[in-house]
Amino acid sequence: MFGLGNPGRKYQRTRHNLGFMVVDHLSKRWGLEFKHYPEFYISKGKGIILVKPLSFINNSGVVVKEVLKEYQEDFLVVCDDFNLPLGRLRLRPKGGDGGHNGLASIIYYLQTEDFPRLRLGIGPPTCDPVEFVLSDFTEEETPEVERMIEKAGDAINWVLSLGLDIAMTRVNSE
Repeated sequence: MFGLGNPGRKYQRTRHNLGFMVVDHLSKRWGLEFKHYPEFYISKGKGIILVKPLSFINNSGVVVKEVLKEYQEDFLVVCDDFNLPLGRLRLRPKGGDGGHNGLASIIYYLQTEDFPRLRLGIGPPTCDPVEFVLSDFTEEETPEVERMIEKAGDAINWVLSLGLDIAMTRVNSE
């Protein structure tokens, strides 16, 4: 599983780092620790691999392609989406990039749109979209963001235990 985000303290609590936040949440939930490599953080255990690419979100595809060379397994991408309202989740088996540069990079490097993704709503933008995704969540938004991260963790557990189709039914019906 790949959680998309930007490395560094500057971006730690930004909207664009929801993918990182979700895999961090899962690593804590499952008692796993990340190991640092030059281009990514990786955590392995419980039959899953969690990866945080360090190539910045717009170049996520480089790391995804590299990691998949070693770990030829099914994977899921977790990322933010300003086309969804704050707190809303969408799980899809495949699709386009929806204007998300991280997804566009993965599609480009893998030469396919055929991979599942869990999108977490951060929108709609209240200013320039680039400024918006790189801004921190407000104090008022934080409780909803925390609920969304928890729901994303549940959704990923459903994917692992029940399969993508059943998980999509549960996630997308909310």
